[in-house]
Amino acid sequence: MFLPILAALVLFLIINMITVTAFAVDKRRSSTGAWRIPESRLLWFAALGGSPGAFWARGRYRHKTRKQPFVGRLQLIAMVQVGVLAGFAIAFAF
Repeated sequence: MFLPILAALVLFLIINMITVTAFAVDKRRSSTGAWRIPESRLLWFAALGGSPGAFWARGRYRHKTRKQPFVGRLQLIAMVQVGVLAGFAIAFAF
């Protein structure tokens, strides 16, 4: 029972580190006018479990904080993830 939980935690941390790194790289590239990371890729990282890292990186790097529809899509991803987690918590609580 402990091993799957540990594996899930490690994967969660890895995807969040990748997400934070992607936001940092995209911010740096936006400042220099270099090739950017597509918003769709940033949103995919969030959808794969990196939404906590995405919200943290947005605040830390002040990146994509007012850009619509990106902000709305990121919030929607986070709401769906919270709903899925709540569903799992309810389903496995019994």
